[in-house]
Amino acid sequence: MRTVAEHRAAVLGLVRPLGSERVRVGAALGRVLAEDVVAVVDLPGFDNSAMDGYAVRAADLAGASESTPVVLPVDGDVAAGDTTRHVLAPGHALRIMTGAPLPDGCDAVVAVEVTDAGAEKVSVRLAPEVGRHVRHRGEDVRAGSVVLTAGARVGPGHVALAAASNVAELVVTRRPRVTVVSTGDELVPVGGVLEHGQIVDSNHLMLRALVEAAGAEVAAGVHLRDDADAVRAFLAAPDGDPDLVITSGGVSMGVYDTVKEVLSEDGGVEFVKVAMRPGMPQGCGVVGATGLPVVTLPGNPVSSYVSFHVFVLPALRRMAGLDPDDDGAFEAVAGASWPTATGRAEMTRVVEDGGVVRPSGGQGSHVLGALAEATALAVAPPEVDGISPGDALRCLPLLGHHRGCG
Repeated sequence: MRTVAEHRAAVLGLVRPLGSERVRVGAALGRVLAEDVVAVVDLPGFDNSAMDGYAVRAADLAGASESTPVVLPVDGDVAAGDTTRHVLAPGHALRIMTGAPLPDGCDAVVAVEVTDAGAEKVSVRLAPEVGRHVRHRGEDVRAGSVVLTAGARVGPGHVALAAASNVAELVVTRRPRVTVVSTGDELVPVGGVLEHGQIVDSNHLMLRALVEAAGAEVAAGVHLRDDADAVRAFLAAPDGDPDLVITSGGVSMGVYDTVKEVLSEDGGVEFVKVAMRPGMPQGCGVVGATGLPVVTLPGNPVSSYVSFHVFVLPALRRMAGLDPDDDGAFEAVAGASWPTATGRAEMTRVVEDGGVVRPSGGQGSHVLGALAEATALAVAPPEVDGISPGDALRCLPLLGHHRGCG
């Protein structure tokens, strides 16, 4: 029987970072940079005002104070977005708005709050130093400098910086394309009429949602009946031209576990028992001449859900150019007691609140009722015999949930 770490390593060994592609900066959110981003322009692109106030020459206001204000004539306004090159005459002021370009001859800005806000002449109660409230060209970013480095995951702030640097396109690691396969004669599409012994194919939609929540792309969704020829035909030409195929169901010890039967024929996919609960039956390997990676998950919905987080998600992260070990794991304290499976890693669906976790409900591999409530997986090592209140636990956040929102 494999350990969780051994099977995780086997799955990771099947994949590598994908190639790169160029995308518009506005479409790069969540992607991983494959190349450094170099600024095209200076930031700011010109000297400008940091305040609403008056553009002045500092020397003209020497000695100005609350008790002895200095009065200057105001020659007009400079608004943000004004493209006229204004010139500030000695002994004069120009009213200026935040972000507006500094007029030639100006070396300081006085905020409107230290003036009487005059329009034709202004009384100033402050003697500014040279450079006061002035944003200098290039003080933030210089054209030609690296503003974002390869390997960074693009967030909203990265988008803002790249766009402000006038970089229209970013080179990012390609998003993994995943074909999701559910198997079984008993499965009926959601909304269909259920006959005796049939169930809704919830795994299919669940796995599609998990793939998308992980930042990958669903290349295709396929349902295969328990028919060996149909499975062989699919494997010969998988729908969607995927980078990875994930299946659910048909991997255990049953007579009709067709996926296992077919994938075992050429030895490219290995089926094993993993020392974890839920999710003991697992499989992974490659198929076809191209060595397409395949990860087979159990058919029980909770087992499939947990297995995706433990094995598939790290693989998708690696393919997207991310560190598979940077999984957001956190330490928490048990707020209740619950049993564990001796000799197997226990993956308990929990609700986390303020660093304290409690089981989200029934923990059977078929129990879906409490799955939506869970926010994390609390991982108990195989040698642990039961969880008691106050025990420290390593927890994996579940896709779509944020910590502290339990």
